[in-house]
Amino acid sequence: MNVQSKGQALQILKQDAEKIYSLINSQKEHLCYAACPAFEEVVDTQLFGLSKQIDFAIQLGVLGEEEGHQIIADLETSLNRMYSDYFKKHTTKPQREGGI
Repeated sequence: MNVQSKGQALQILKQDAEKIYSLINSQKEHLCYAACPAFEEVVDTQLFGLSKQIDFAIQLGVLGEEEGHQIIADLETSLNRMYSDYFKKHTTKPQREGGI
């Protein structure tokens, strides 16, 4: 694969990752949907698909293994942060006034 094709392949992978970031970030604005099974299924499917694309790019030598794993790790971190924010918001019990 020539240098131009490698650059194009990397750009496509980054665009696909950005689409998943956008999906996750849109859910941050609507935390009530974070527990939605359909959202979880879509994100899981997209992450799985992207991980397969990244594995293929690594095998072709288009992408370094560390860089590929970092793309997935960054997405997973973003997703975990969104879920953490959701659960903090929905599992924090209000304190009662004047008592234990």
